[in-house]
Amino acid sequence: MPNLESLLTRLIERKIEFVVIGGYAAVAHGATLMTQDIDLCCRFSVENLMRLQDALRDLRPVHRMTSAKLPLRLTPEECRQFKNLYLQTDYGQLDCLSLVLGVGDYEAVRAQSVEVQLAAGSCRVLSLNALIQSKEAMGRPRDLETALQLKAIRERVQQKPS
Repeated sequence: MPNLESLLTRLIERKIEFVVIGGYAAVAHGATLMTQDIDLCCRFSVENLMRLQDALRDLRPVHRMTSAKLPLRLTPEECRQFKNLYLQTDYGQLDCLSLVLGVGDYEAVRAQSVEVQLAAGSCRVLSLNALIQSKEAMGRPRDLETALQLKAIRERVQQKPS
């Protein structure tokens, strides 16, 4: 059973530079959907990726998109080659992306994020408008469905009296 909240707490505590995107971000904005992983847009610097590896070390992280399920063992040289990391850990799946379709790279994503207080702690989450943009850019049926739900949430938020 995934323990995504504990996974996110660990990343927050270890000061990993990231923005929550994807389904977990949609839930943070009020969407009612189930998510089995955490999608992040991360700073893909050597320092940040090495901190990420250290934060996950005892959770037995493996590259989940490889048939061999190779353990995560980054070197500074390898860090410079990665654009995305798709990991399976003892706490659940963690997808780390350097770019979000429809939004841009980490700096653009961070600029379009908001700080929110989640059960796991305070962190940055892609803004509602940027999340809708990214879901529409993905174009998959489940993403388009989520975008519709997020638009309804945005409409309700905009109609609330101040």
